Amino acid sequence: MGRKIGIALAGLAGVVVLAGGLAWAVLWFSPSLQDAAIERRATAMVTPENEVLSKNALHVVFCGTGSPLPDPDRASACYGIYAGGHFFLLDAGPGGWAKLARMRVPVGGIDGVLLTHLHSDHIGGLPDIALNTWAAGRKAPLRVYGPRGTEMVVEGLDEAYAIDNGYRIKHHGPKLLPPEAAHMEAVIVDVPDYDKAVTVFDRDGLKISAFQVNHLPVKPAYGYRVDFKGRSVVFSGDTKKEENVARFGKGADVMVHEALAAHMVNTIGRVLAKAGDRRAKIMGDIPDYHTTPVEAAGIANEAGAALLVYSHIVPALPNALAERVFLRGVGDVRAKGTMLGYDQLYLELPVGSGEIVRHDLR
Repeated sequence: MGRKIGIALAGLAGVVVLAGGLAWAVLWFSPSLQDAAIERRATAMVTPENEVLSKNALHVVFCGTGSPLPDPDRASACYGIYAGGHFFLLDAGPGGWAKLARMRVPVGGIDGVLLTHLHSDHIGGLPDIALNTWAAGRKAPLRVYGPRGTEMVVEGLDEAYAIDNGYRIKHHGPKLLPPEAAHMEAVIVDVPDYDKAVTVFDRDGLKISAFQVNHLPVKPAYGYRVDFKGRSVVFSGDTKKEENVARFGKGADVMVHEALAAHMVNTIGRVLAKAGDRRAKIMGDIPDYHTTPVEAAGIANEAGAALLVYSHIVPALPNALAERVFLRGVGDVRAKGTMLGYDQLYLELPVGSGEIVRHDLR
C-alpha cells in the first residue's frame, strides 16, 4: 500500500513538473504573455505601501544596516522614519536608496534627511535620494539636517550634479522636474551641550531630537531620538560605548545601535598583517571608536529599551555561524529583546500599545 502511494505521489509530482515546464515553454515563445507578465511585475513594483503613512503608528524601515566594509547583503547606513504624515531618512549611505525602493514605501513627500555625521558611508547615497525623490514629486530643495560641515557636503554635491540635473530638466521638462527642487539645502544641527538634546523637528505629534555621541576624531557626531504619541526609537549613530545613548534613549521602545565585533575584526587584522596588507592598520584602528555587541546590550539594558536592533554591522556576516560569533556573549548580558537588523526590516509601533510589529519586506 505504502509503495503504491509513493508511486502515485511521484507520478503527481512528475505531472506538476511537466505542467510547469509546459507553462514556461508557452510563456517563452509568446510575446503577448511575456508583456502581460512584465506588466504585472511592474504594477507590483510601483504600487506603494501607503499604510506606513496612514496608520496611527511610528514606523521605521531599515534600508541600510551595513558599514563601509563590502557586504553583498547590506547597504550602508540608512533608515526611513514615517509618522504623523511625515517622512524622514536618517543617514544616506550608498545603496540605501535601492533597498528603500524595493520596499515600495512612499518617498515623494520626504521632509528631509537627518545625518548623524559626515563619514562617506552615511552621506554617499545623497545624490540618489535627491534625484529619486525629485522624480517622485518633491517640489522644493531636499532639506539635509546635519552637523557643521553639512553645508560643504550639500554645496559640493549640488555642484557635482549640476550638469546632470540640467540634462534631466531639459529632457523631461521643468513642469515635471522643477529646477528649484534639483537642489539640496543644508540645515545645520548644533548641539552645544553634551548633557542636553536639541529638538530638530516637532510637528503633528512627531518629535525628533539630536544628542552628542563619541566618534572621535569625528566631531560632532550625533545620535537621534524619535518620539511619536508615546512611542519612541533611539538611534545611536556611530559611536564608541557612550552613556548619552542610554541617557537619551531612556524608556525607548526600540534602540537601533551600531555594533562592531572587535574579536572578529582583530582576527581579520591579523590575517591581513600576515599577508602584508596595509589595511591591517585600519582593522586595528576602527574598534576604538565603535561599540561591541556586548557593550550595546548593556546600554540597551541601562536605557530600559524593549528591543535592541543591531545595525551598522561590522564585519559582514555571510552565514549563521558568523552571526553566532558576532553575538558571542550578548546572551549573558541581555537574555531577550535583541535582534540583528537586516536590510528591508520594517518595524511598526502602533500608538496606544506597547506592541512592536516586525515585517520582513525582502
